[in-house]
Amino acid sequence: MSRADEIYLEIAKQILENGFEHKVEGAWYASDGGEVIVKKLGRPVVMQFDLQQEFPILTSKYVPWKKFRDEIYWIMIMQSNDVRELHAMDIRFWDEWMGEDFTIGKAYGVQVKKFKQLDRLIGKIMNNPNDRGMIIQLWNEEDLPHMNIRPCAFMTMWDVTDGYLNCSLIQRSGDWGLGIPFNFGQYAMLVHMVAQVTNLKPGVLTHYINNAHIYDRHYDMIREQLNRPTFAAPEFQINKEVKNIYDFKPEDLQIVGYKGKHAGMLQMEMATVINPHKQVQN
Repeated sequence: MSRADEIYLEIAKQILENGFEHKVEGAWYASDGGEVIVKKLGRPVVMQFDLQQEFPILTSKYVPWKKFRDEIYWIMIMQSNDVRELHAMDIRFWDEWMGEDFTIGKAYGVQVKKFKQLDRLIGKIMNNPNDRGMIIQLWNEEDLPHMNIRPCAFMTMWDVTDGYLNCSLIQRSGDWGLGIPFNFGQYAMLVHMVAQVTNLKPGVLTHYINNAHIYDRHYDMIREQLNRPTFAAPEFQINKEVKNIYDFKPEDLQIVGYKGKHAGMLQMEMATVINPHKQVQN
């Protein structure tokens, strides 16, 4: 069993067995507009993954890793809000938050670019690795009214110790069935990228989720997942020739040995917050 499965499935079990159930206002299921019910723990959740030991990806179900890779590339490297660029990478689940201008407003990548946050982070790591203010912050109160979606994973805090680059990912809200396996996988990739261009080794990824929840329509799929077989974690490969963060291409990041080493797909329906800027589809 991979460490990711061990940690993730234990928390899933806790949510199902001990969680508090409530209705989510202002949200709907993409297929039929039915109300959204979630079950959440009454406390934050913290997970830790040692990236020297293995790459954190689930094997109890197939996680489409190229999509979470391309998504973090769009946010952090392209620093974009244009959903059409995701379409070119065969990613469509951001369409729910796309406005008439084909963007998600001033969310995610816009905030990275606006304050040159990735450049500033790398500069601090290179020039003052003991700086205790190495942070990328996507939650901007001034721009929130202009975001079609509030950022869920909204902050990373970085640390350099003994030649290792550590990262803490802070998330306000986490969909355990669909979103969380994407989030820790894509930020693990980001740690690998930043570590490589700053001549460090990837260290520990700590993932803090304030509101970890399972949607009611995912209950049965999560229960099935708890009873599925698990496998050893696959290998992560990165193009060692890349020395500048903006020279990375998605194909420079690969997960090897995953095929045939997972328990298969689990189809889960996405619930989303209503987007007031969503264009009318004819």
